[in-house]
Parts: sequence; structure tokens; C-alpha cells
Amino acid sequence: MKEKLVVILGPTATGKSHCGIELAKRFRGEIISGDSMLVYRHMDIGTAKPTPEELASVPHHLVDILPPDADFSVVDFRERAAALLADITARGRLPILVGGTGLYIKALLEDYRFSTVDSDPALRHHWETYAAEHGPEALHEELRRVDPEAAARLHPHDVRRVVRALETAAGGGSVSRDRAPGPVYDALVFGLTMDRDYLYERIDARVDGMLAAGLEDEVRRLLEAGVRPDCLSMKSLGYRQMAAYLTGHCGYETAVEEIKKGTRHFAKRQLTWYRRMPYVHWLHLDRPPNYEQCVTTMAALLVEWMEKS
Repeated sequence: MKEKLVVILGPTATGKSHCGIELAKRFRGEIISGDSMLVYRHMDIGTAKPTPEELASVPHHLVDILPPDADFSVVDFRERAAALLADITARGRLPILVGGTGLYIKALLEDYRFSTVDSDPALRHHWETYAAEHGPEALHEELRRVDPEAAARLHPHDVRRVVRALETAAGGGSVSRDRAPGPVYDALVFGLTMDRDYLYERIDARVDGMLAAGLEDEVRRLLEAGVRPDCLSMKSLGYRQMAAYLTGHCGYETAVEEIKKGTRHFAKRQLTWYRRMPYVHWLHLDRPPNYEQCVTTMAALLVEWMEKS
């Protein structure tokens, strides 16, 4: 019998964490974070991490488990999340996966098997030189030609990962291969969405809130603690742009606008990714969102789903 799993996904700034916590309270649930950035300690504001009170209200997993300079991959996530799901189920609790990193969620649900192609130093040097000469966008376009799915999940400026994806593709590997055609769990997958203009307004407001809450100081403390700007965690939205400002590579206003623009583009890519998952039950949120009604709808569908099993 397949293990049960509830999933709440959607683009950034749609209120996934709030809904996940409320649903967990009603159904003796435990939350597994499906966000690639929440694993890092001391990175709270720029990741929109739930507050200490929210984290304490129901059990959370894969939050604050690594230092900011550690690497964490989709392979690490899939292994840890699968083990947590089995443990939560064995204890009679309901696992609820909440997050916005589409590849992570899809990799767990569909049991992706990732390529183990060895690194090729000569090929890596070739692509790193190509990126230096032609720019990261040109490098990303090369990846799009050989592995569109990998290109869709990687930011054009994440040169290290794009280079690795090109190495993998050259060796005959791809994360798009060798996976299940659908969920390997008995999964009820909710997707939160709203009108794009309203979503973009919320994203801009969220960034303004992060700045008011001290994002600049958070990034400054990380840099002063020795976390390098080229660390995986510091390449993420908000941190990358603010680090560029603090290291003199751009002005403050430019950094802020790049954070907002980058987050809007990220939300668009998230939606594109999720639309490829035909088993998502989409819930459209109004302006302003009625989260109480949204959770009530989720709960009713969850009860019906459990009764059928």
C-alpha cells in the first residue's frame, strides 16, 4: 500500500506555509519543508522562513538543518524527505509537504533517479570559459538546446549548476529520465494560485517587508561571518543581489529592483513547472485571500480523500 502524503505547492508569496500549518493542526500533521533555502540556519528574512512561533506550533522538518555555506541538492532532499515521510507515517501522523521548489517536490513525488555521470574536468573548463567569454545567458541557452527540462529549473546565472547539467547531458544523463509516470505515493496535491497582477503586487510588498525587517543586515552578517558570495545559498534570490550591493558591485536601488524582478520571474517559472503536474488540485485565491475558506476547502477534500482509501 502506498504511503499517504499531502502536498501544498504554488508560487512564492501565495501563503503556502500558513495553510500547511493550519492543516497540520487539524489533522495531526507534521510539515516537511520542500523549500531549498529553508534548510539553512541564519538565513531567515530573505527566505521568508516561518517565525519561531509558527515553527513551534506544529512539527517542522528540513528547516534550519545546515550552515549557510553547506551544499544541499535535490538528491539530498529526496533521500531525507522520503525517510522523514516513512517515519512520520509510522508514528501515526500525517506528512504534509509544503514548498515552492518544484524540482524537489516532483523528484520526491515521482521518485526521480538522478544521473551519476562522472565529472569531466576538460569539459567543465570548456563551458566555464564559454560562460566567461559569452555570458551566463549564452551558456544557459546551450543547456536549453540539449536538456530543456534542466534549463527550466536552473537560473541562467547559476553557472556552476548549468555547467554540471551540461556535463551530465554530455554523459548521457538527465534528471528527466528514469522516473515514475506519476506520484509513487498516495498523494493529495494542492496548488495555490491567484491572478498574476495581484501575485506580483504581493511579491513586491513581500520584498519591501524583507528590507524593512533587515535583509541588508542579515546579508551583511553572513558576509562578515565568512560566508562567500559564491556559496550556493548566497546565489539565491535576495541574497545574491544584496551581496552584490554590499560588495560594491551595484547600487542599493538596483539591488532592490533586481530582487523584485527576479522574484516575479521565479514565480512565473514555478507556475510553468507546476502546470506540468496534472495531478495538482488547484485552489484560486481571491483579492485579498480568504485563507480560512481555503483551509476549510482543503480539509473537506482531505477528509473525502482519506475516506476513499
